[in-house]
Amino acid sequence: MTSAMEPLNVAVVIGSNRHGRFGPVVADWILDHVQRREDLTPEVVDVAEIALPTSFARTPEAADALADVTPKLARADAFVILTPEYNHSFPAGLKNLIDWHYAEWRAKPVALVSYGGLAGGLRAAEHLRQVFAELHAVTVRDTVSFHNAGASFDDAGRLKDPAGPDAAAKTMLDQLVWWGTALREAKERRPYAA
Repeated sequence: MTSAMEPLNVAVVIGSNRHGRFGPVVADWILDHVQRREDLTPEVVDVAEIALPTSFARTPEAADALADVTPKLARADAFVILTPEYNHSFPAGLKNLIDWHYAEWRAKPVALVSYGGLAGGLRAAEHLRQVFAELHAVTVRDTVSFHNAGASFDDAGRLKDPAGPDAAAKTMLDQLVWWGTALREAKERRPYAA
């Protein structure tokens, strides 16, 4: 049985694999917040590093790609998903990663960090809420979003005005820990059946 005080394993998923992507800048920022917490232990999953086919055929190549990523997702008690907004939704590479898995998401909380232009990736985040609900995952209420993300960070990858995003990250991660702990304890008492 896992202690309620034991840190939650959190998979931080970088959801973009586009050439020239901005995701690693946002990932470094949120990882810094996660790593400073004693109640979370992060592990990074980067869709740009996973060669999953879109055919969903169980080929040897797919098995090789899944051999590394599936255990990371299965180990996670919770997730932080970073997504840009492409054409009013989230990237195909992220959807592909999600669709290759099912049980790994079930009865676990998901926090959403989005970035983009004027909308800050919020439409992508709202689409992800629908997808994760179908997978029996719980998205936390509060998110972090970066509107005009490129202009929010300096050339060294530091936020120009960190006060608002830092406060939003704390609130979001506090909710993730609450849900993650509650769901972990509930599943230890009674396995989740879907």
